[in-house]
Amino acid sequence: MPKKIFLLVAFLLFRFNLVNAQDNVGIKVFGLSIHPKGDENAFLMPRKLDDQGVLVLNLGAVVSYEKFLIKDQLSIKTAQAFYSDCADRLGGFSHIGFRAKIFNSKKHALYGGMGPTLVYRRNWLELEGYRNPDFFKGGEADKWQCKFLWYGGEFEYVYKLNQKIQLASSFIPGYPKLMSLSFGLRYLTAAKP
Repeated sequence: MPKKIFLLVAFLLFRFNLVNAQDNVGIKVFGLSIHPKGDENAFLMPRKLDDQGVLVLNLGAVVSYEKFLIKDQLSIKTAQAFYSDCADRLGGFSHIGFRAKIFNSKKHALYGGMGPTLVYRRNWLELEGYRNPDFFKGGEADKWQCKFLWYGGEFEYVYKLNQKIQLASSFIPGYPKLMSLSFGLRYLTAAKP
């Protein structure tokens, strides 16, 4: 049911032109997963940087679109990610939410946002020895596992290279289970004076 609500909200936003002619388009490399207390399934993570799986490299990309509702203050952002997850299986997330400026200077900016997020991955129950913490939904017969979050959020730091191109780094604070970092570019479709 939450997935249907998420899709309905996304459809309505596109239908009423709230996300047409975006103010910026972004692409980021995904990234680095952080399990602050380690992970009980670290032995299944081939790209972990430590024995406990605190830091794990992920390979993939996040594409985003952002439309400002109030100039450089409040926006709606959509993001779609596909990546190789911590167990080197296909995963991703779909997000839509509101964002607001935290600070902005000539070269630097920080934005924070929150909104519904659907996270999905190939079913880890297929992996031998997997210890199920019941975070993701999906049974043994399912091809995919998913988790719907009403409150998925992001902090995005931006370094402005020029009027159109910005370097950007996103931090997703899913404490205590999982946090993540991604890095990339934002292209402004309409330069702001």
